[in-house]
Amino acid sequence: MSESAPPVLPSDASLRPVQAAEGLAPGVVADWLNWGAAELVGHSDSARADAEMLLAARLVVDRSQLRLRHEDTIEVATVLRYASCIERRKGGEPVAYIVGRQGFWTLELAVDTAVLIPRADTETLVEWAISVLPKQLPIVGRATPADPTDSGGRGPPYVLDLGTGSGAIALAIASERLDARVTATDVSEASLDVARENARLNGVSNVEFLRASWFEGVRKSPLPPGEGWVRDSAETERSVAPESLTPSPSPGGRGETSALFDLIVSNPPYIAEGDEHLAALRYEPRLALTSGPDGLDAVREIIRDAAQHLNAGGWLLLEHGHDQGAAVRALLESAGFVKIETRKDFGNNDRVTGGQKP
Repeated sequence: MSESAPPVLPSDASLRPVQAAEGLAPGVVADWLNWGAAELVGHSDSARADAEMLLAARLVVDRSQLRLRHEDTIEVATVLRYASCIERRKGGEPVAYIVGRQGFWTLELAVDTAVLIPRADTETLVEWAISVLPKQLPIVGRATPADPTDSGGRGPPYVLDLGTGSGAIALAIASERLDARVTATDVSEASLDVARENARLNGVSNVEFLRASWFEGVRKSPLPPGEGWVRDSAETERSVAPESLTPSPSPGGRGETSALFDLIVSNPPYIAEGDEHLAALRYEPRLALTSGPDGLDAVREIIRDAAQHLNAGGWLLLEHGHDQGAAVRALLESAGFVKIETRKDFGNNDRVTGGQKP
């Protein structure tokens, strides 16, 4: 740690064009880190961590590497950009939006204001989803595998992620189960653009992205493995069926006239309209946050229609608010689901409720 006097930001820093700034700033990295943390006190419950993430982003290093850079000098232009980030954070903007990325599961995801910021609590849903995915089942009429992951003529599980946003849930599941075929939908094309980019950035190719409002527009036949998985102009993987190719029957009797999945997951909007906590979420897309007077309109719609899109024995898993577990369990029971339970997040709050189609 440097013992130099705390650096003083030029009074006109917010007005000075960053690209015109040259030379070294006073002090070293540690000084500016301390300055940023001090500026954020009273504006963030994690002032030091926020300052570290913001400065690391400006230096283009991992946060863990900052400790090795404490005594390094720093360019004036970098300091001015960092100061701008500190001001944005003081205004309440989330760090993830400022730096444009967020870690989730084992992935590094791009985020912007078109999508919700993935939260660690949602990993509870991912863990449960992976645990209930079926092992590969024999495919009728297929003697040899058409896909490198499809050994011994055994087919993949099919997963549907409704309201995918950044793609966090779909990509986490797909990255853990390379044999799975995941369909991820969202009503927002801007969100889908982010999700496709995240698939590209993380090298996940077994996800198909579709624009749809919940189950509306979900394609009728998830393609069998090895048929029609191609790279589109955005260099992301998508599934297309050549006109000359008729998809083979798939697990559970799925054919051209059905869209049956082994697992349906969703982190839908579940905050009640007018909830006092919305003020703290003002930077995130309202469409992805609120759903009716009690926050459960989207959950009701998904549960109402889910069974007709699930194979027998398939699971529906839904994230929800900390005080909505009992209500979601009741809705699943009314819809005929069995083995209903609620699982808690890392803060020991009710967070994900699911059930199985008989």
